[in-house]
Amino acid sequence: MEWYVKVLKNYFVFSGRARRKEYWMFGLINLVITVVLNLVDLGIGTLDATTGYGLFSGIYTLAVFIPSIAVSVRRLHDTNHSGWWLFLALIPLIGVLFLLVVFCFDSKEDNEYGPNPKAINEPDTHFAS
Repeated sequence: MEWYVKVLKNYFVFSGRARRKEYWMFGLINLVITVVLNLVDLGIGTLDATTGYGLFSGIYTLAVFIPSIAVSVRRLHDTNHSGWWLFLALIPLIGVLFLLVVFCFDSKEDNEYGPNPKAINEPDTHFAS
């Protein structure tokens, strides 16, 4: 849950880098919350079958729209790609699949977008002998 909250705290932060764990944990928790809110909307009768959104799920989707884009841009930065690559999602199927593959890449070293966040957050496991 801390990764989800971290993304929400960086609401308008498009600079820097986001590790895979941050991106995918946000996506997983976001999916769970969306499903639960859709069930609530279905239960109270506000779910619109044509759009797939109801009152609560629609408000939630609007609330996390900017953080979702921001964490995606930071994830692209972590793989050493420009945030403009996110526009590839506008290409039906192929663009989304390509971005899915890029989001799965591991970060290995520092790049122009900042230091490797994986190296910053890892505890020191080496002991002096």
